[in-house]
Parts: sequence; structure tokens; C-alpha cells
Amino acid sequence: MAAKVVMKLGGGLITDKSSFKAPKKEIIDSICKEISKIISNGHTVILIHGAGSFGHLLAKEWSLAGGMNPEISEQQREAVIRVRSDMIELCGYVTNSLNLHGIKCEVFPPSDWAVGTGSNFNGDLAIFEKVPKGTVPVSFGDVVIVGGEAEFGILSGDDLMARISLELSSVSHCVFLLGDVDGMMDMPPNVEGSKLIPIWRAGESVETAHNSEQDVTGGIELKAARASQISRGVNEVWFINGNHPERISQLIEEGTTIGTKILG
Repeated sequence: MAAKVVMKLGGGLITDKSSFKAPKKEIIDSICKEISKIISNGHTVILIHGAGSFGHLLAKEWSLAGGMNPEISEQQREAVIRVRSDMIELCGYVTNSLNLHGIKCEVFPPSDWAVGTGSNFNGDLAIFEKVPKGTVPVSFGDVVIVGGEAEFGILSGDDLMARISLELSSVSHCVFLLGDVDGMMDMPPNVEGSKLIPIWRAGESVETAHNSEQDVTGGIELKAARASQISRGVNEVWFINGNHPERISQLIEEGTTIGTKILG
């Protein structure tokens, strides 16, 4: 049976978050190669990616997540333009790699079609189902318009994942690809002796080494919350190590893999 997979490439997976605009091209290529294999096997993929060092550093510097601050509004508006441009640039690394692996794609920047932040943002999600068969729709976390005096805010890729996974028809798998960790851990992953949690349920604690100096959208805590929300409508919701993209195909074909399955 053909799978319909909504997949997110974490920003920390495809970029070096500690260095401004530093893509991890080999990682991107390895994932896109696996996506090509998945598509060739008759499955459908919708792709979302994070911002990493192409968005979080500048957004943090100018407090874009909090909306317009009259004292620095001119600099913030310039930063909004730069972040949107930088996100298109990062997306280009992903789409170019998809193209090199024989996959056509269409890009839908949220700043073009979404209004508002959080999981209640407004936007026509049907665009993700209107692409030709075999084409991968691609979107990402972005700076979007919001109502009122705030003027702008950051729409997280995790919120995109939740809405797309739950509102599009027949989604069978939702996969969050993480960087340098196999899934949810029983201790922060940088602590010696930490172990993989194979099944995580809503309400259980989330151990994290979340770096608020770099991440402006909530880190693993938001991912866990959105994944739990998604699991109420999608049976297979997983956190998987993106450095091992072959595990995505293993999950689709065998029903399990190394990672954490999320239950609501």
C-alpha cells in the first residue's frame, strides 16, 4: 500500500546552527537520495524543513518572534526581508538536491500564503495536494504577516507539520528527522549513558539540551507537543535520526525502525 509521508528536516540537521548560513550539504544530499528512493517506490512525500542557521540567529538578534518593537522597527523590518531571503536560499539547497536526484518539486514559502503564527495560522493547505503526481511540495518555517500591532511573527515548521498532517487526506506517516540523536532520550542526549525511548506518550517528560540562544521556535518541546497532537490522527508519527535516512524507508516498508514512535 502506498504511503503518504509528511517529513520535516530539522534545522539543526541540515545546517550548523552555530555558524551563520552554514548548510550541511552532504546530509541534505543523503536525505534527498532517500526521498528519491521513496518516491520511486510509489509513495508520496510532503517536505518541510527548519531554518537552522539561516533563520534562528538573525531572528534571535532582532527579536522577530515577538513581533514589531517600535524602538527597533526599522531594523526588524530589514531583518524580516533578510530572513525570508535566507530561507529561500536554504530551501534552494534542498530543492537543488531533489532535482539532482530526479525529483521535481514546488516550493510554497509561508510568507506567500500563510497569515498568523502557532497552530491556528490561516492559509490554504490544499496547495500541497494540487501538485502533479511524483512532485514533492516543499515549505519551511518562515517570518509571516500577523494581525494587529505585532505586524510579523515566526511560523514554525512544526506548526506546519501539525496542520498539514492532520488536515490533508490519507497521511500515513509523519516523520521528524533530527540531528545527531536517534529520537527522544531518557536524559539530555549530551549526557553520557542517555538511552533511546522507543515509545513516547503525551504527558511524559521531555529531556532536552535545547539551546534558547539559537532556537526561537521552541525546540524539541514544541516538536513533542505537535507530534503528540498529530498522533491523534496519524498512526505512524516518529522521531528519527536524519543522519540515517535509510530508516525512513525501513519504517515505511517494515513498520518499525530505530527511533521514537509518538503516541497521543
